[in-house]
Amino acid sequence: MLMADLGKVQLHYRIDGDPDGAPVVFSNSLGTDMRLWDAILPLLPKGLRIIRYDKRGHGLSSLPPAPYSMSDLVDDVEGLLDLLEVKDCLFVGLSIGGMIAQGLAARRLDLIRAMVLSNTGAKIGTPDMWDTRIAAVNADGIGALADGVMERWFSSAFCATPELAIWRNMLVRQPNAGYAGCCAAISGTDLVNTTSQLRLPVLGIAGSEDGSTPPDLVRETSGLVPGSKFELVRGAGHLPCVEQPEAFAAILNGFLRETGHV
Repeated sequence: MLMADLGKVQLHYRIDGDPDGAPVVFSNSLGTDMRLWDAILPLLPKGLRIIRYDKRGHGLSSLPPAPYSMSDLVDDVEGLLDLLEVKDCLFVGLSIGGMIAQGLAARRLDLIRAMVLSNTGAKIGTPDMWDTRIAAVNADGIGALADGVMERWFSSAFCATPELAIWRNMLVRQPNAGYAGCCAAISGTDLVNTTSQLRLPVLGIAGSEDGSTPPDLVRETSGLVPGSKFELVRGAGHLPCVEQPEAFAAILNGFLRETGHV
């Protein structure tokens, strides 16, 4: 395990694959840690430098005082990539991770060569919706919301499997303040204008059963960037890399080849 001391935050991160390979950075969703991508990694081409991290308030990273802004979350990964001397990465962001990707690309295009926007949006939900969720977490903890979150994250078929407990446990074991802090970051974010000005290869990936970021939202967001592509993973919810890892990896591997990353 590795920890990057960035001053205001300490980020837990991990590097797999070839230390001299082309960098691929993964940024996970609200309420999850870097293990979100475990099923994908063995399906990726050899020779990549695979970088994962826990965003602030999640996993083994530190818990700065909440609330957070999207600028804070972009600062964190920008600092990590500069520390690791990463340039021209392919950045894969899911949900809030996809918002972080958009923000980082708008700020530091030297760091990102191409990006995957999975199950995300330039704007997700409404401030009132997020305020209600933050209030509920502060009052009763993440556990009070967990069953509803699972229904939005996964298809009904996956919700009937024993594996659901793994992801529910991961969610409820995140710090309440870290989860609420990142909810505040999403609430205050509208990236439509900045994302529409980006010019780089973009792939949008959606799950047909996603109750958090429906396919149309992902399609519209990736479509803000001229020349972008969009893929739908059928039978998957908000976390297609968990429900359909082979399908997700096949789409990602095609994009890696198209962008010259492998």
